[in-house]
Order: sequence, then structure tokens, then C-alpha cells
Amino acid sequence: LWRKIADLPDSRIIRIPTSDNFWAMGDTGPCGPCSEIFFDHGDKIPGGPPGSVDADGDRFIEIWNLVFMQYEQVTKDERVSLPKPSIDTGMGLERVAAVLQGTHDNYETDLFRALIANIQEMAVRVGAPPDDSTSDELLRAIHQTGNLRVARRVIADHLRASSFLIADGVLPSNEGRGYVLRRIMRRAMRYAHQLGCKEPLMHLLVPELVRQMGSAYQELVQAQLLITETLELEETRFKRTLERGLGILNQEVEELDEGATFSGSTAFKLYDTYGFPLDLTQDALRPRGISVDTAAFDAAMKAQRDEARKAWRGSGEAKTETIWFEIRERAGASEFLGYDTETAEAIVRALVVDGKEVSTLTKGQRGAIVLNQTPFYGESGGQTGDHGAIRTAEGGVFRVTDTQKRVGDLIVHSGMVEEGTIRMAAAAELSVDHARRTGNRLHHSATHLLHEALRLTLGAHVAQKGSLVEPNRLRFDISHNKPVSRDEIRQVETIANEMVLQNDAVTTRLMSVDAARAEGAMALFGEKYGDEVRVVSMGRNAHGAGRPIYSLELCGGTHVARTGDIGLIKVVSESATAAGVRRIEALAGPAARAYFEEQDARVQAAAAILKASPAEMIARIEALVDERRKLERELAEAKKALALGGGAATGDDGITQVNGIKLMARVLKGIDPKDMKGLVDDGKIRLGSGIVALIGINDEGRASASVGVTSDLVSRYNAVDLVKLAAAELGGKGGGGRPDLAQAGGPDATKAEEALAAIRAAIAG
Repeated sequence: LWRKIADLPDSRIIRIPTSDNFWAMGDTGPCGPCSEIFFDHGDKIPGGPPGSVDADGDRFIEIWNLVFMQYEQVTKDERVSLPKPSIDTGMGLERVAAVLQGTHDNYETDLFRALIANIQEMAVRVGAPPDDSTSDELLRAIHQTGNLRVARRVIADHLRASSFLIADGVLPSNEGRGYVLRRIMRRAMRYAHQLGCKEPLMHLLVPELVRQMGSAYQELVQAQLLITETLELEETRFKRTLERGLGILNQEVEELDEGATFSGSTAFKLYDTYGFPLDLTQDALRPRGISVDTAAFDAAMKAQRDEARKAWRGSGEAKTETIWFEIRERAGASEFLGYDTETAEAIVRALVVDGKEVSTLTKGQRGAIVLNQTPFYGESGGQTGDHGAIRTAEGGVFRVTDTQKRVGDLIVHSGMVEEGTIRMAAAAELSVDHARRTGNRLHHSATHLLHEALRLTLGAHVAQKGSLVEPNRLRFDISHNKPVSRDEIRQVETIANEMVLQNDAVTTRLMSVDAARAEGAMALFGEKYGDEVRVVSMGRNAHGAGRPIYSLELCGGTHVARTGDIGLIKVVSESATAAGVRRIEALAGPAARAYFEEQDARVQAAAAILKASPAEMIARIEALVDERRKLERELAEAKKALALGGGAATGDDGITQVNGIKLMARVLKGIDPKDMKGLVDDGKIRLGSGIVALIGINDEGRASASVGVTSDLVSRYNAVDLVKLAAAELGGKGGGGRPDLAQAGGPDATKAEEALAAIRAAIAG
């Protein structure tokens, strides 16, 4: 075929009698023979043609592969023919670019050359030694192993992958796609560490990446701030992990000689407790000639997973879910009527109790009903499901307390029979709880207005990461790497409420996903959309976003008819939920008005207590706070003076001579632990030369010990050693500080005098 199609001579067509000419996606799945296209970069590059002994060289580079997908590998030994064979054609875009630019190396193309040059420059800026430095041991080692080039290439490649993922809405986490992103980022960050970078590097490389690829991929431009902040935050955290892990690692290998094996269980502890990956442990030990017992590491990992499996009891949801597939296969999809009506008639298609189909539901029985059509909205897109009633002609009344979507387009009504009996195939009248639906509508529309206001205020990188729409509140998470300030919240509220006051019609259109995106409609990352989507638009844009419509989103939820129906929007809280994710909670309509009424009632009540008008409240509160701080300072000073002013059994001021050393030893009650350090410093000043030992007792019966040693005595007595003796008597462990000042604590305040006696004994020698 190649000879016929391409007019190639036999010397250019090679049959390779190996598995190289057969492609499979894995141990099982679609597979088939393949025909690969290689480019010959010329005899100046070492290497031989495919199938030869020199095939590993770089002269012949595969640029294209045609897979004749005609089999399915069912098991290791069984292969069957596919019902519909196909050809999977895959061209390596970057490899073809390398051919067109006259190089055999992807990393020598213009795109990567610019990124790698930028890495070289920025790495030096954050502390890495320059290439011509020969005094740096790390750089010499990297040069000797050829890893300098590898490090920069990995950083360039992983910078690109990380940035594209973040621009597509993925953020680093410990599970799912976020975990994949975190591994990619951290691999690049390890190489930055190997280059000798003292400060985070990755975020400094984003501008060059955007310059190179932003014109072809606008999402990079829009998300540049988010990408930069995410990379910097992640690398800052990871550097702490590296430093902590390397410190522990160095302690563990002090006694090991070259050629020794590092404990696999210790390597697992580094991974499990400190987040220090196995491959990083291996990288760190390799230059010392020390290997890691990977079998023991794998065994520890398996043991942990086995314990996790034992702890998991399972919810049985997977088993329950199968019944909805069976009902969907038999009864078909539920037609949703709720965009246009809150009442309808329908036929009962299925009744389910405890995961099993039944023929009837009787009074007092809880279960679920599937209908051929329904005005009830099944929970999705963050909007909670409708409540309401299902009534049959036989007098059955089913109170719906939740509505969910199952297996995509099956709407399931859950609740309890209040009257009579509900039977299969019965005709039913359906009515949605109007008040609840109205609350859901206005809070869902308010979510759209707030989302766009946040993008206008904080930047185009803001993307919704999840939402909750209920009748009396809304909550949604956004991608943003720092707290949203009060001024920014105020600006968001102003913009959103401007749209409410426009009282513009909320319109919905059905169109293809591509057409919707061409108009600028926002699609939520992670949501699944069919061939046809609902596009909800609201508000006339007065904020220069480049289109006449203010908010344009793909959304299957229910909405108000006009923005004015929302009435009012109020943001009530802003917080962090994960790295790079902020949570916004807000109220709309009657719930927002009730919030303001409640706040006003509080203000009026507080003003009455303060005997001031609401306008005077802030000044009055500030004056009271200043007065309280002054009194607290005076009280603290009085307590300190009283504490050091006498009353101990050993003398009026608690000072005795022990082994020729002046010792102030006191038990103090009602002293804040944070004041103990100041009391010790005051005691040292009073003594001039000596040791201060104070035991403070709080109201819960716990004790805190503080010991101070004047500078002329620290060569003979260490405050840390002395405070540990006191802590042991008080039932505590350890203690820390400096030789001249140390603190510890314990749960048993009744041993305070014994703690002081232990310190006296140590001084007495």
C-alpha cells in the first residue's frame, strides 16, 4: 500500500517482525497492527533505521503512527475482532515542527529554546550558580551527569503542562486530576532545586510562556495571574517539604557507608508523614552510592492501603445505582417540564423502596417515584432539588422531600406517602412547592450575576469550582489564590446589584456547545454537556467586557424572568476552602432583606446599650476598647509587681542562696502564661546575677514553668535542662528555649513545689 500510495522505493519501506508493529492501549482493550512513519535526519546524526541494532539513535525519529484498530484484547490469552474496525492516526505535532525547523530534537524548536533560555536566566536570578561557575559542587555534579540540560527541559515541559491544566480549571490537590497536576509541578520543582535555586522559580517563567503561546491559547492570558500565584504558592510549600525531608534524610544516613541500603520503612515514613516522595529520596541518595530498599517501601505502602480498605465499610451506593440503570433502560428518560410550569400530569413508571422495585407504596412508607414527565427539578449544577406533592386519582398523596437526577436524565422523586396508596402506572397530578422554587430561582440567577462581578473585579482567571443553590442562600467556590478584600467584596456587590436594578429580561436559548462558546458563553469546568445546551443570558453590559450581554453561561437550572425579581444581593462571607480556592456565601431576595433587618436590629440594640446613636457607635466602641486595653495593661503590671513582690515561704521576695547562687523560686496563680517570660526577665534584672524559676498555675489546674539564667551563669547552668526537670515533676515532657530562658508545662499543678525543689537540687549539685 505504501508503494502504491506514496510511490516510495522498497528501501524506504521496512517490515519489522516485532511487537513494534503492533499497538495496544494496555494489557486489555482495543489493539491492532500499526504502520509508523519515521523521518531520516541524515547521517550527521548517529543511529540506524527502525528494527536495526542502532535503532535507539536519534537519526530516525517517528513522527506519525497509523493504528489499524481491529481487535480487542479481552484477557492475556484471548483476542477477539472488533465489531467496527477503525484507523487511529496520530501525528506528533512537535516532532513535525522539529522537522520543519531543521532539528531532530523537540527541545531545539523555537518554542522550547525561548523557554529554556528564560529558565537559564531566571534560575540565576533566584540563586542558582551560572553555567560558567566551577566552584559550586552541586552544579559540577549536574554538569558531570548531563543533568543540567535534562533539568531545564523537564522544567520547560512541566511548566507548560501545569500552566495549561490550571488555565483549564484544574488546581493542585491530593486527589484526582489535582493530584496529577501536583505531581507534575513538584517534579519540575525538584529539578529547580537541583539547579541550586534558593527561591521559587516556576512562577517567574509564566510571562515567557504566555508570550510564546498566549496568542494561540487565550486561556493562558486570562489565567496568567492564577497560574502565577498557584505555582508560587505550591513551590513555596514544596521547598519547605524539601528542606524538612532532606534534613531528616541527612540525619538518617549519617551512619551509612557508600554502597549501603537505606531503610524502606524509613523512606515510607518520609513519604507518608512529610510528603517526601520515594523518587526524591532515591535522587538524594544516589550521589552517595546508597540505594533504597524499595521492596520494604512497597510493603509498607501496601500495608497502609490494606488498613485503609479494612476501615472502609462501603455505602452500598454502587449497588443501589444499578437499579436506576435498569429503570432507565425500561422506562426511558424523564421529560423535564419545569422550565415552563410548576404543575403537570404524569404516569407513574417505577416505585422503589430500599433499592428494590415495588408495585405499591402505602401510607407512611418512604420511597422513590419515577414518572414519564415532571415539573420537579432534579438536583444538578449546584441547584438543590424541588419539593412538592404527587397526587393520584385514587386519593394517594406522596410528599416529595427531594428530587435527584440519576444516570444522567432519570428524575427520581424521594419522599413519603401521606395518604392512601401510590400504585404503578397510576395517573398523577404534580405540584412543585412554589415558594421553594422561587427561592432557588432567584439565588441561582444571583449566582450568575455574582460570578461575572467577581471576574470583573478580581480578573478573568476566576472560575467557578462548585456551587450550592438553596431557597434561602447561595454558596459557590472560585479559583483565586488570596483572600477577597472587603473593598473587593463591596465592588462585587455594587456591580451585581446594578444588574438587578436594570430589571433586564433573563433569556434562555438552546444551541450547540460550539455555537454557545463562539458567542462567549461560559462553560463550567468538569460539567458534562450534551450536543444541545441551554444558554442563559442576563443583564446589559456596562463594564467593558467586550460584549453587550453582562452574563452568558451554559446552565440547565431554573432562573427568574427578570433580574429585578432577585430584589437584592448581599455577600455575607468569604473564606478559604483549599489552596487557590475561595468560598463566597451570599443571600438574595427576601433572605437578603431579612439579613439587613436582623443586622439593623442588632445595631439599634447595641446603640441603646452604648447610649449612643448608630452614627456615634464606632467612635464610642473605639473609646471603650482603648480604655479596656489601658486597664488590661495596668492590671498586668499590677499582677507582675504583686507576683514578684513577696509572699513566698522562703522569704518575702522568694530569693534564697543555693550553692552560692541567688535563686528566685516562686509559685504564681492567676498569671497568663504569655506573661511568664516578662516576669522571668524582670526577676533576672532584680537579681543581677542568679537564676529565676517560676511556676504559673491556671484555672484548669495546669502548670507552666519558666526558668531564666543570667548571662554570667549560662556557662554553668542551662535554662533548658532546668526547665525539663520541672516539667517532669509536673507530668509534662520536654521543654525548650535558649540557655538563658526556657519554658515548659505539665498537667499536674499540685506538684508545683516539687518542681521548684527539683530545680533547687540541680543547682545545689
